[in-house]
Formats: sequence, C-alpha cells, structure tokens
Amino acid sequence: MKNDPINPFATEMFTEESARKAASSEGLTLTSEHLEVLHALWEYYSHHEETNFINVRELHDALDEKFHHKGGMKYLYNLFPGGPVAQGCRFAGLQPPAGATDKGFGSAV
Repeated sequence: MKNDPINPFATEMFTEESARKAASSEGLTLTSEHLEVLHALWEYYSHHEETNFINVRELHDALDEKFHHKGGMKYLYNLFPGGPVAQGCRFAGLQPPAGATDKGFGSAV
C-alpha cells in the first residue's frame, strides 16, 4: 500500500483513472459512491498482511456492516452488479479473495 494522504490505503498501481477505465470496460461509470467502496476495500486489505488468505465471507460482512446505513449489500450490489467484492476488487487493483467469483456466492465475473 502506498502512503498517499488522499488515498492512504490505495495500492501502488492504483489510480483513479485506472479504476475508471476498468469500470468503463465493464459498462460502469464510477461515482464518488463507487470510490467510497474502493477506499473501504483498500482499508480492509491494508489491515491484512496475508492478502492471499483474505476470507471472502469476512470481507463481505465487513462491507455489509460499513455500508449498513446506506442499505448494506443491496446498496453495494446496486453500485457493483458484478459483486461488490469481485468487481470492487478488480476496480481497486486488488486480488479478489478465493470464492469471490463463485456464481453460487452471488457474484459474477
């Protein structure tokens, strides 16, 4: 993670422009609401040294809790129809946790 005062948890390779391009390639236009979710993902990942072992259920639950006041997972799926974990991680330049792209889990690639 880089030490950027605006995006303190963003990855070294992330730029807002790269996230916007990734979203555009999937037919989405990023808004400040989308970026808020990306910030939450970076923060979550920054608290886990072993990003290869992030538990998809824990991340799902953490996002649901963080955005509960806005509608939780329903709100997040409205922003990221391909799944807030799988699609959100792709846009944020993060490796989605194992199982995030399992269609039985409720995300799509």
